[in-house]
Amino acid sequence: MSQPPGLLGPLDSRPPELPNPWAYEYPQPVRWKLPARWWLNLLLLFLTTVTTTVFGAALVHSFAQGRSFDQRDLVVSFFQFLHGDRTLIRGLLFSVPLLLILMAHEMGHYVACMKRGVDATLPFFMPSPTLFGTLGAFIRIKTPIYTRSDLFDIGSAGPIAGFVMLLPFLFVGLWLSHPLVGGDGQAILIGTPLGLRAIEWFRFGVTGPEHILLHPMAISALAGMLLTALNLLPLGQLDGGHVVYAVFGERTHKVISTCMVGLLVVMGKFYFPWWLWAVAMFFLGRSHPLVYDNNPLNATRRWIAAATLLIFILSASLVPTRI
Repeated sequence: MSQPPGLLGPLDSRPPELPNPWAYEYPQPVRWKLPARWWLNLLLLFLTTVTTTVFGAALVHSFAQGRSFDQRDLVVSFFQFLHGDRTLIRGLLFSVPLLLILMAHEMGHYVACMKRGVDATLPFFMPSPTLFGTLGAFIRIKTPIYTRSDLFDIGSAGPIAGFVMLLPFLFVGLWLSHPLVGGDGQAILIGTPLGLRAIEWFRFGVTGPEHILLHPMAISALAGMLLTALNLLPLGQLDGGHVVYAVFGERTHKVISTCMVGLLVVMGKFYFPWWLWAVAMFFLGRSHPLVYDNNPLNATRRWIAAATLLIFILSASLVPTRI
């Protein structure tokens, strides 16, 4: 004999299973497609190639004359560019290594985003009339990052890829460099990162950096180190901020970011652009998007985090450039 149906169906029926709101479905890798405004990426890359090559030509000219770089060399180099001087092509000795380093850094982020199912733009390069001919490059992440492991992989991939790319240019460039007798070295640079100084000790002994004339290829690697260190500052949504958030979580990230702003204020006594960074980061750069994942990183990623910290220590300089 059949039982009478209930209000919601037969008495022996089970309620439908509700979806688990806490279940996380890992997104599938993003398939590459040509962006709608690809021409903008290409245009910025072209402009950055021009400015870095013009800057590099000035470096090559001063190096060939056996003297330190002077801003007047850069002015002459731009006049040569405006007059279509083909000898500027020698600046590729500087621009090609630097652009490869920047490209490796940004593509490290981009490939990690694709593997983790995070939508991101292609790299945007930033040309500059001075300061190595570029202000660096960046990608824009367009979708949320859901796990700390994804955040760590995306944040650390760029600095590691860029640092690995710059090492050959650093070694070869320092091998082509030579001591400078009776001069002030590469006048555009004051601070020397620890990684560069260690190789200089191996190559030139106790000779001070002020008496070493760096080859343009070495300066391109040095520029890559300084930009890497800037990105690895443990602050906000910089690469270093991503790594700190992934390793320690939201609360510690806020504390470290605030302390880093205070440290930038102190560093500004030695290099005033740090004050500009401190103001910008205080109002715009301390926060980080929330990641709804409290799972700690595995041992492998913690070792990679230690390697990222080492890269920061080897690349950082209190006074990077003369302004």
